Amino acid sequence: MLSVQNLEVVYQDVILVLRGISFEIPKGKIVALLGSNGSGKTTVIRSITGLLDVQNGDITKGNITVDGDDITNLNPSKIVEKGIAQVMEGRRIFSELSVVENLRLGGHTNSSNIENNIDRVLDMFPALKDRQKGEAGYLSGGEQQMLAIGRALMSEPEYLLLDEPSLGLAPKLVDQIAELIKEINEQGVTVLLVEQNANMALNISDHGYIMETGNIVMDNDSQKLLNDEDVREFYLGLNAEGTKRKSFKDVKHYKRKKRWLS
Repeated sequence: MLSVQNLEVVYQDVILVLRGISFEIPKGKIVALLGSNGSGKTTVIRSITGLLDVQNGDITKGNITVDGDDITNLNPSKIVEKGIAQVMEGRRIFSELSVVENLRLGGHTNSSNIENNIDRVLDMFPALKDRQKGEAGYLSGGEQQMLAIGRALMSEPEYLLLDEPSLGLAPKLVDQIAELIKEINEQGVTVLLVEQNANMALNISDHGYIMETGNIVMDNDSQKLLNDEDVREFYLGLNAEGTKRKSFKDVKHYKRKKRWLS
């Protein structure tokens, strides 16, 4: 189990971003972490993977454990060795390198099995197999996302952290990515899915957490969240009758507050 307990994160010694959040990711499950831009979702992932230094962030309270081992503030490479891999928002592939070269970089902590893992990833992503020698920068957006996920799988992680994998993709490609996430999970990889696309995330996950302004304001079984009135209205864009709001004007002048903010 990956456990985050009472986590507080401050950027630049001034900006309090996470305000003592706690959640758990049980082995073998898909857990969704939902929230709007600025809610603190990416900071959660950076805290787990040891990448807060990129934005001058510090964990000032709380701890993170994986299978009972404390990994709070551990070096990022050591965290990868603990079985945790991250797919960053925006894919972040090496565009001038080939598909296979990108995969090799993902396997640098597990070099003894790198060739077998390349074959496994390419079998999982046939679109990449057909273009394995081509430059990654010429891949489509969906293919680049597949490459980013495949690169993370090269370290044979037990926990895969996905930051906005559906961002910027057409609906058909979003469905493909969702199916791939389920397939990866069925192969024994535990998944933390950080998303703004609440409908996709809740439909494939087992449990969901909702964040706002650095706090977790709601958590429940994913199917229960899908049926929750506030979640449907504020995250799925559905009104009480289950139909879409007719226009942006309806959103702009909408007055009812979320019950957890009352």
